[in-house]
Amino acid sequence: MTDEALAHILLVEDEAALAENYALALQRAGYQVEHVATSEAALARAAARLPDVAIIDVGLGRHADAGFELCRAFRARSDRLPILFLTARDDELDIISGLRLGADDYLTKDISLAQLVARVHTVLRRVQALLTTSDACAERVVGALRLELPRLIALWHETVVPLTVTEFHLVAALAESPGQVLSRAQLMRAAGVVLDDQTITAHVKRIRRKFEALDGGFEAIATVYGLGYRWMPPANEPG
Repeated sequence: MTDEALAHILLVEDEAALAENYALALQRAGYQVEHVATSEAALARAAARLPDVAIIDVGLGRHADAGFELCRAFRARSDRLPILFLTARDDELDIISGLRLGADDYLTKDISLAQLVARVHTVLRRVQALLTTSDACAERVVGALRLELPRLIALWHETVVPLTVTEFHLVAALAESPGQVLSRAQLMRAAGVVLDDQTITAHVKRIRRKFEALDGGFEAIATVYGLGYRWMPPANEPG
């Protein structure tokens, strides 16, 4: 990961006028932007050089769900590549589908250019913060969970859990204070993300499924209905 000001963004958008506006706003903010209009072109560019951030439209050309398939392909290549959807499709099912595929954020095209830049800045800042973590606090262990902060790696019983950047931050925020209930708003602040409640809920469900795939008895993330979530402390520690 390079310095944020030099970060390389791959913008996948088939509407030329919109792409030009997005690219100009991001370039003015100091980012390098490469624009492609198809998923095939995006995959070819990523094969040559994986970007620091991918911004993807859902519908590309005549392919209504090409962006979803592209997200799946990108996520298969890297668990840590920040992926943001930027699309006109605001249906709840589309949002949930995008997050389930591993996107870090789902933005609709009524977002302002300033907000778009801010969301990109946020996800890059989170990556950079972990990459520059001092050795003194480079690792966090809570029971069977071990977080290697500089490498953005989470291990459960010493097996790597394939978390995205956003998912890693949410787990790290919960594990920071085992037993403490964090509301969705507190979780967003602690993890340094700007998401709505629905998005947080979808991320937590996806995180649980990833841990459960490794451990069918996983119960470390508890839902406290009406309040939020908490990371359950190990059995031999007070809650």
